[in-house]
Amino acid sequence: MTTTMRRPAPGTVEVAGRIAAVGYGVAAYVLFLLVFSWAIAFVEGIRITIGDSDLVARTIDHGGPTVPAAIALLVNVVLLTIFAAQHSVMARAGFKRWWTRIVPVVVERSTYVLAASLCLAALMWWWCPITAELWDVSGTLASSILVAVSLAGWLLVLTTTFLIDHFDLFGLRQVVTNARGRPAPTYRFVTPLWYGIVRHPIYLGFLIAFWVTPTMTTGHLVFAIATIGFIFVGIRLEERDLVRAFGADYVAYRKRVPMLLPALRHRV
Repeated sequence: MTTTMRRPAPGTVEVAGRIAAVGYGVAAYVLFLLVFSWAIAFVEGIRITIGDSDLVARTIDHGGPTVPAAIALLVNVVLLTIFAAQHSVMARAGFKRWWTRIVPVVVERSTYVLAASLCLAALMWWWCPITAELWDVSGTLASSILVAVSLAGWLLVLTTTFLIDHFDLFGLRQVVTNARGRPAPTYRFVTPLWYGIVRHPIYLGFLIAFWVTPTMTTGHLVFAIATIGFIFVGIRLEERDLVRAFGADYVAYRKRVPMLLPALRHRV
């Protein structure tokens, strides 16, 4: 008795791959949404409890292991460094050229989003609070104002992602376009809304969210200072890539629009 094995019909494997890519991209995006929401609660000190279960038990100043301040500082710096290295290295054009020899181009962005979400989740999970207070205005009118401003920073981050194509930024557009059998997205240089005021409104939003707080602990300060370093390194690397991609258009834009603060006319 002999048996024969049928080969998949032409295109079947390709279609399955496209569907798998969409599933992968959606999963990475959903994870991002969950981790981003957790990050807001983490930084803002929002502890969410449902019944007897803590949905968000750890924040930048509460929960986590209790260790000496020196060890906490070392652990936190390592966690911040890992996140910053992943975020910066994987975003570089040179790394992408090498990486896409291993990972299909269509899921490269989704893989970046997945890695960034996992690194941020690990940072928040293993973060060691250092609770010595530098200032605390909780329970005052100033506290309410500072919380509102900080949340406005998060809102600035979120709204800016939609200005520059939210779903492309987080990898969904690429996998959906591929599933439809359409050419890869093309990019053009545009400066919508906030981008006409500052060159990096997403980074500005993060700075506002991280620094404006009614209670500044030593641990929170370490987090905020580290993000300043990461942001300025990220800007230098990102703008180098943007100049290579858009040439004279970006050079002229950089001369015309300030980096982060509208009131400061220093452009670069």
